[in-house]
Parts: sequence; C-alpha cells; structure tokens
Amino acid sequence: MAPSRPDNKVSKPDIAKLIVDAQTQLEIGKLDEAATLAQQALDATGQGGDFELSAANLLGTIFIESGDIDEARAAFERAVFLDQDGTADEKIGGGPEKFLLLAQLSEEGGLDTVQWFERGAAALRKQIQALTEIPRKTPEQQLAFNEKQQKFGGVLCAVTEVYMTDLSWEPDAESRCEALITEAMLIAPASPETWQTVANVRISQNRANEAQTALRRSLELWQDLPPEHPGVPEFPTRIGLARLLLETELEEEALRVLERLITDDDSSVEAWYLGGWCLYITGEKLRETAAKRSNGASGADEEWKEVWKSSRQWLTKCLKLYELQDYEDERLGEHAKELLKNINKELGAPTEGEEDEWEDATDNEEEDAEMQG
Repeated sequence: MAPSRPDNKVSKPDIAKLIVDAQTQLEIGKLDEAATLAQQALDATGQGGDFELSAANLLGTIFIESGDIDEARAAFERAVFLDQDGTADEKIGGGPEKFLLLAQLSEEGGLDTVQWFERGAAALRKQIQALTEIPRKTPEQQLAFNEKQQKFGGVLCAVTEVYMTDLSWEPDAESRCEALITEAMLIAPASPETWQTVANVRISQNRANEAQTALRRSLELWQDLPPEHPGVPEFPTRIGLARLLLETELEEEALRVLERLITDDDSSVEAWYLGGWCLYITGEKLRETAAKRSNGASGADEEWKEVWKSSRQWLTKCLKLYELQDYEDERLGEHAKELLKNINKELGAPTEGEEDEWEDATDNEEEDAEMQG
C-alpha cells in the first residue's frame, strides 16, 4: 500500500476533514482509501502540527488492518515520540493504546514487549487514578473507570504470559508472574481472563486444585450470558480456556465450552478437534472404570463406546475442515488422525446410519442457533 501525497497545502479545517474521512473509509473496510487520506492529513499537518498525533495513530491503525506491520510500527512510534507518557487527550490520539499495540507488534518480543506493555500500564494507572479521585462519578465516568480497570487487568495478564513463555528463563520469572496475577485479581476480579491466567500460572506450578478453582471461577463469570453479551470472552480466549480445562481434567466443563464454541463458529478446526479429544478422554476414563468393576457393570461397557462414537463424529468433522481449509497445524491433524484410528480399531468403522444421524443432528443444531439468533 502506497498512499499518495497531497500536491497543495491543506488548511486546518481540511486536515480535520481528511482525518474524519479516513476514519469513515476504515470503518467500511476501504483500507487503501483510508491510508491515502490519513497520510495526506499527516503530511499536511507536518511535524509539530496540531493533527500530527491523531493522524499518526489513525495511520497506524489502518496499517494494522491492512497487514502492513512495519508501517504500522513506524506510525505508532511517531505517535509515541509526540506523547511519550500517554497523558495527551485520547480524543487526539493520546492515552495508552499505542504502547499496547507496539507491545503486540514488537519484532524482538520478550523484554521489548514487556517494556511497551509497562508503558501502557503506567498510562492506564494514571487514568484510573484520575477517575478514582472523582467523588461522584457520572454513569459515563463509571463506565470508563470499569473499562480501564478491565483493560489494565488484561495488560497484567499479557505480561504474565510473556514471562511464562519468552522470558521463562529469567530467574525472577515466577515471582514476577505471582506479583502480576495478584495485582490482576485485585484490579479486575470480574474478568474471565484474569482467572484464566491465574490458572495457567498455577498449572505451571503444579498446583492443580488451585488451577481448577480459578478455571471454574473464570467460567462462572460468563457461561450463563447470552452469546452477544460483551462479557463473553473472545473466541480465541475460550479456545484457550477449553485447553486449560482439559489439562486440568475438567472434561465436563471443557465440553460445555466447546459445544458453545461450535455453535458460535462451526468452521473452527481447533474447536472440533478439542471436542473430539475431550470426548475421547471421557470415554477412556469410562472404559477404565468399567474394566475395574468386578460385577460386570451392567451398561457401563456400552457407555464408553457411545462417548467414543461422539468423539469420532467430532474428529471426523475436524479433519474434513482441516483438509478444506489447508490447515497449517500438522501436529493437530496427526493427533486427530491417531485418535480416530484408535477409536476405529476398538469400535470398527462407522456405519452409514451413524454418519447420517450425525449430519442430521448438526443441521438441526445450526437451525436452532439461527432461530435463536
């Protein structure tokens, strides 16, 4: 993408209009037009101009949407130069957002990512403190306060994840993670992400019971909310939750999450895979229990087979989508095939009636979801 440059000097009112027009083009998905207008505004206002911060931030946002990461990084770094502590008014491009985006765009990762997150966190702290000092908040101020606390909690969780991955070799990694999640629990206890991150840390510490408690608390915060409610975590966050639930042997809770995920998006390879894996584990446990019973456990021997049939259906759907989408995660595909092979070895190949029954059930679920939507 190569935005064109203006030929003539543009007046201040015209620069403001260029920015508004660029935002409009961005909102309707016309990224080339949006970038051209934003670049024109940035060039017209020049270094030190009244609209430089606003135009630079907007241009960075457009470049993220278009996938031009190097250009986005350069635009946000220019914005940081103009507002180094994030105290400028958010209406003109100030605030913490540019620091948080640069953390996500960091080429180096690790400490560089953490440093950008910390600058964003510092700006958020100041905003939260300013709102805290208002004795009687308006509804708008209270909403802003709540949103900033949630965002701050999210930043703390993001830094924790960096210390658990890129910086896990640091000698103080565990103590930093502990401090970060402690603050997150105080700042954003109503955020599912907070408790999910707590669980991740507890798993790494081999504190399985505490991890389970945190995961259940995360789930309780949103599981009864309607699909479109803003309190429902993003799809990738819920995929991560399902993985953690499986890791802590909470298969029943994991399956509930995954059944809701495929209702939200039935084209997710990972959701179908995790559901198949979850049912495979459940069936395996039922099979082991049945084998231990000395009285033959009437009906128990059949229960695990039915669960494995369901697992086969999920895994078959997963692999169909895997091929259709040219999915890149080879390990996922190989594991799904391995599980399916094990099931077929024990149960034999699926009957035609079993496949038809699954297709009908899937179609009915989709129709019900559409009617409810």
